Parts: sequence; structure tokens; C-alpha cells
Amino acid sequence: MLVEALLSGLTLGGMYALVAMGLTLQYGVARIMNLSYGELLVAASFAAFWLFTAAGVSPVLGLVVVAPAAALLSWLIYRILLVPLVRRAPSRDALEVDSILATFGLLFVVQGVMLVLFGGAYYSYGFLAFAVDVFGVSLAANRLLALAFAAVIGLALYIGLTRTRIGTAVRAVAVDPVAAQLVAIDVRATAAAAFALGGALVAVGGVLVSMFLTFNANIGVVFTMKALIVVIMGGVGNLLGCLVAGLILGLTETFVATWIDPGLTLAATYTIFLGILLVRPHGLFGRAAR
Repeated sequence: MLVEALLSGLTLGGMYALVAMGLTLQYGVARIMNLSYGELLVAASFAAFWLFTAAGVSPVLGLVVVAPAAALLSWLIYRILLVPLVRRAPSRDALEVDSILATFGLLFVVQGVMLVLFGGAYYSYGFLAFAVDVFGVSLAANRLLALAFAAVIGLALYIGLTRTRIGTAVRAVAVDPVAAQLVAIDVRATAAAAFALGGALVAVGGVLVSMFLTFNANIGVVFTMKALIVVIMGGVGNLLGCLVAGLILGLTETFVATWIDPGLTLAATYTIFLGILLVRPHGLFGRAAR
């Protein structure tokens, strides 16, 4: 049972980390607190469901369509809805408040569209829904595939942000946008690109989650809250922090559900969240603002 719980927790934690990486980019770089984040994840899940059931396209191939479409949609949202807020905001703190209000409204728009198209029923589909033996433990193949994708994407994103000029520019904007302008970095274009990349990442998470979770049009807020917890626990804008915090949450929820009571997983999540913030107010890998 220990090995089974450990592997299940790593799988769940990897998904939490992948989902949160997009939000930490959007918030850490563009300084947009996107409360509609979970709704975009659910929309991607519905897109994967429709492609699989209506067109016979597997979720893996569906990523080729869904991820770029989500990136384009996120870029348009930033340019049309959020750029006016960026222009008029007197400070980054004011921009955060304005973005919360704007994306809170967007949340209901996206949710309403999904309710019109799909109703309030729960949906699921079977893709790679068979067991695979790993170290003597039977795990669902679709969950293992999701974990593999999360690991590869997370590694690629980390290398891209730490080993490339574009990644350096993105990190510079996240740290100090004013100083970034002094070295000829287009802050607004970089923030838009980071927001679009965050949208692509959440769409990938939505497609992968749809392979093994039941979902409906109303559960986006759950994913938003989990992503926020992971981002804040790990440290805003820190990808390594996202990974560690996601794994902590995944392992905690799995161990509590296995050995204590499944009904206490949410309580355990928030207990760890509050405990870490008491010891590290800026997150595990975050730094105090200067």
C-alpha cells in the first residue's frame, strides 16, 4: 500500500505542478491574477472530450490542436481585455486588483458558455483505461501517461526559462519590469507571450486531466484554488517551487485518503498550506519583495 500510495501521490502531484506552472507564469510575469484559470482548464477538457468522442482523435493528438488554440485565445484575452488595465494601472499592486475583478467576470462568461454547450452533467471518456504494473503496483495507464507529459513539459519549460535568451527576458520582466525596459526588453510583448504560454499549459493540463477524471462545467474553481495554493506555497513565479509544492499536495492528499479518511484531504491540504505560510510567508522558494 505504501508503494501504491507513493506512486499515486507522485502522479497527482505532477498534475498539480503542471496545472500551476501556467498560473505562475501569468501571475509572476504578467502580474495578472487570473481567476478564470480553472475554467480554461475545463474548456480544454471539453475540447478533448469532443475531439475524442465526435472525431475519434486521441487526447495526445488533440494536444496539437488544443494547446495552440488556448495560447491564441489567452493572447487575445490579454491584448483585448487586460492591456487596457495594464496601461491605466498606476502600479503593479493596482494591476493585480484590477485583474482580479476583470478575470472574475471572465470566469462567469466562460462558465456560462460551457453550460449552454454541455449543460451541468458530468462527462468522462475512456482512453488508455487499463492497468499497468509498476513495481508490483497496478496503476492506470492514462495517469502514467499524464505524469510523463507533466515531467517532460516541466523540464522543457525549466530549461527554456533558465538556458535561453528569451527565458532570461521573461525572468527579468518577472523580477523588475522597469529595469527590463532599460536593457531593451519589450515588457508588454513579453508579458503577453508569458500569458499565452500559461494558457497553453493550462490547456495541456485540462486535456491530460480529462483522460482520467470526471468533469463538468462548474468545477473550474476547484482547479483555480488548487493552482493558487501550489503557486503561493512554492513561491510566486518559481517553477521549482511549483513542482515541490505540487508533489507535497499530491502526496499529502493520497496518504490522507489511503490511511485516514478521504473526506479529510481538503482539510489536510489547507493545513499544510497555512503551516508553510506561517514559517515561510513568501513560499518555499519565494523571496521578499524589496
